[in-house]
Amino acid sequence: MGFGDLDIICDRVPVPLCSLVGPYSSSAAGLEAAGIMAKCYSRNVSVANTIIFQTGNAFISIGTLAMMVIIIFNVRSKYTAVGRREILQFFNIYALLTIFSLLVDTGVVPPASKPYPYFVAVQSGLVSAACWCLMLNGFVGFQLYEDGTNRSIWTLRLITVGSFALTFVISIFTFKSWGSLSPKDTTALFVVLYILNLVAVVIYAISQIILVLFTLQDLWPLGDIALGIFFFVAGQVLLNVFSSTLCEHMKHYVDGLMFATFCNILTVMMIYKYWDSITREDLEFSVGANVVVPVQRAVPWDGKEYYDEDQSNIYQNEGSGYTGSFYALRDTGSAYQLARDE
Repeated sequence: MGFGDLDIICDRVPVPLCSLVGPYSSSAAGLEAAGIMAKCYSRNVSVANTIIFQTGNAFISIGTLAMMVIIIFNVRSKYTAVGRREILQFFNIYALLTIFSLLVDTGVVPPASKPYPYFVAVQSGLVSAACWCLMLNGFVGFQLYEDGTNRSIWTLRLITVGSFALTFVISIFTFKSWGSLSPKDTTALFVVLYILNLVAVVIYAISQIILVLFTLQDLWPLGDIALGIFFFVAGQVLLNVFSSTLCEHMKHYVDGLMFATFCNILTVMMIYKYWDSITREDLEFSVGANVVVPVQRAVPWDGKEYYDEDQSNIYQNEGSGYTGSFYALRDTGSAYQLARDE
């Protein structure tokens, strides 16, 4: 296909934007409308006089929302984890993207309705926002700036909103034939939706590989990265290459869109697993001469000697001459508070 041409992709894949791009065709009512219909797509289901498109994909999307709730809850519970607020932005965007995808894929917003182009444009914008937000999260581990600060959060938010706005504007201008864009000319839409987003994802993957190899001492997170890349590539191949083949062999019950959605949530799960594997909460501390410093989980206490006298633990530091009391951590229920026990 020519650069920026979506005809071949839409000929194989029943993605929502394909009904809004391509050459114009005349309808029985004498109206012209753009749209490219895939050769094979999953059959519709009628429930209570309501037609539901992409039934298999709908179940996967609902399961994705449930998984996103669990992931977001787990991320929010890690109060002191590095990059917690930044990665939370990505998972929130992906959850919102899943909701809009569910609306347009299942026909809750009918393809022939007036709001449909706007919903598809929002969906496209959220795809770009998720990819660029993920790329920016890849730089947090290098400590180029302090994570969780206003500078870090607002930089991420502004760039993410900018990528969303750019893709949304180009999408709606293409769908509506506003300005110099039209459904026949999809080059700009192809660039922002496929090329730039792919570049952002590749940058994230490369940056994390560099981070693990040259910064971390544990190479096990490379397995999470490898699985994430595998699921992402597999989803795109199943969607853009084998969708029609799968649809024909499945007797039109499902198509490549369902498999792509399933692979995408597996990719997001690997992103969470990778982030969780390289992140540790600073809730463990060592004790020494009135100084409390964070240490690894495997060594929760870094005292030199311990003695058991009168059923109480007395810490003694011979180098400093300090004895008789120690600093301990007490869980107050809402936060860890440093208290002095005599």
